[in-house]
Amino acid sequence: MNARTFSQNTAAQRIQQLRAAMQNHNVDACLIPSADPHLSEYLPGRWKGREWLSGFTGSVANLIITADFAGLWADSRYWSQAEAELAGTEIVLMKTPTGSSLLHLDWLSANLPAGQTLAVDAAVLGLATARALEQALTKGGSKLRTDLDVLGEIWSERPGLPMAEVYQHEASHAPLSRAAKLEQLRQAMQQHGAQWHFISTLDDIAYLFNLRGADVNYNPVFVAHALIGPKQSTLFVADGKVPPALRDLLSQDGVTLAPYEQASAALAAVPAGATLLLDPRRVTLGLRQAVPATVKVAEAINPTTFAKSRKSVDEITHVRAAMEQDGAALCEFFAWLEQALGKETVTEVMVDTHITAARARRPGFVSPSFATIAGFNANGAMPHYKASAESHATISGDGLLLIDSGGQYVGGTTDITRMAPIGQPSAAQKRDCTLVLKGVIALSSAQFPRAIKSPLLDAIARAPIWAAGIDYGHGTGHGVGYFLNVHEGPQVIAGSAAPDPHTAMEPGMITSIEPGIYRPGHWGVRIENLVLNQSAETTEFGEYLRFETLTLCPIDSRCLDLGLLRSDEIDWLNAYHAEVRKRLSPHVRGDAKQWLESRTEAL
Repeated sequence: MNARTFSQNTAAQRIQQLRAAMQNHNVDACLIPSADPHLSEYLPGRWKGREWLSGFTGSVANLIITADFAGLWADSRYWSQAEAELAGTEIVLMKTPTGSSLLHLDWLSANLPAGQTLAVDAAVLGLATARALEQALTKGGSKLRTDLDVLGEIWSERPGLPMAEVYQHEASHAPLSRAAKLEQLRQAMQQHGAQWHFISTLDDIAYLFNLRGADVNYNPVFVAHALIGPKQSTLFVADGKVPPALRDLLSQDGVTLAPYEQASAALAAVPAGATLLLDPRRVTLGLRQAVPATVKVAEAINPTTFAKSRKSVDEITHVRAAMEQDGAALCEFFAWLEQALGKETVTEVMVDTHITAARARRPGFVSPSFATIAGFNANGAMPHYKASAESHATISGDGLLLIDSGGQYVGGTTDITRMAPIGQPSAAQKRDCTLVLKGVIALSSAQFPRAIKSPLLDAIARAPIWAAGIDYGHGTGHGVGYFLNVHEGPQVIAGSAAPDPHTAMEPGMITSIEPGIYRPGHWGVRIENLVLNQSAETTEFGEYLRFETLTLCPIDSRCLDLGLLRSDEIDWLNAYHAEVRKRLSPHVRGDAKQWLESRTEAL
């Protein structure tokens, strides 16, 4: 079924079925978020309800259906994609500034008449979002029902729970043992006066138990909940996913297994008078409702969210090694690309195939860390563009090819964007590439106070781009996991994000730096490196941090207008390329080594 056939026929039928189910329950509106019971960014098929109903395949959006309106709220990364995938349907694209925007709640407050009822499934509604939603509806005099899964009633072929096997992240790449992590967590629980702690976020669970899985595309996590008690821990996971030998190892660390469906019942059985630690941003309303009124709830960010964001010295050693392997794979890929152009037909789809194959030949590689974005000229102007067999561009002529890709290795997670010149890029294209690089260099070179709120760094990368009267609609950087999710909190470098205490920059955090310029219908530019927070110096004003650039791959100077770079910026690029050549040379040979040496020549 192609996208247009889906849009014009299937979406209409499914929306009609949903409206009939809503009418049966006396519901006037239905909100379908992009969420699962773990509030994941990337969803297993069972919880891709918004995609199933609307046909929009982007990872973040909110869908609202009423008797006479259907709207999808999506941010600027997805506008072009949403316009194409929603074409021919009644669904209206409602443009929002960011993926965390709550404009859909404002719309409900203004457009849902007093006395009418909105239905949202509590099982996939975040607790913090539920509170904001309740407040918005109260303002307009409307009501909220969370005891219905209206979508589930009409989704007859809904996928079941994913059943990929859970495996151990071995000690050679997981330096801190499971027992040590559990002990650290219990110490953090004591600081909140809590004897019990419930965790739903999949990357927190994978980190805490030194386990990995394959239930979510690109993220090595598995579907589970966890309840940590004073002495024992329970992992709620589908039967058959944990092999017997691993079950025994978990038992030795005081971890027992229980069926996935029993998580709510376990919360309901927390002893009266006990204190339970919950993160309101990382647990659903449905699970919070299972907690008895006799249990005191302490609300705070999951301690594991902080712990896994600060990589240890040993973990960083593994990350540096993974970056070398990843960079070597990219050298092989770019050497192939340059030789193939003009000699054979090269498409955007082939970029994904060849770049993944190059990574797969590297030790420790597990999978891509996200769907490769290969956008030539106009397609590069869509930040989350995904080429497909049905819709892609052939790479020929003149212009720019944007390639955003990454890998999951047992010793780290990578995420890198590079621009490749095709033929002869125009002067305007080179100017945009140079402005973006100036933003990368500005932030990469910054020194800043320890514990500064990460959103405050956003303007440093944007300043050279703003100076040209240009801006971009996405954040400048996101945290990155250690053989975990490629998008990881709590830090985020984005001017639109609230600089709350959780976003403090601390040593050991890995963050992306990825400014961009997008000219719809023409071309897009993004250059991305991952960087590590390191201590720089301590003065009478406090401790200061700096970034170490972890990503190792040449930045193609043929895409640049060198006349726009200051001498210190050229020095930065030369020093970076010298480091790239030194670190990658032992891992490449033949054409890949020649390409590396050519692209790292001093300017």
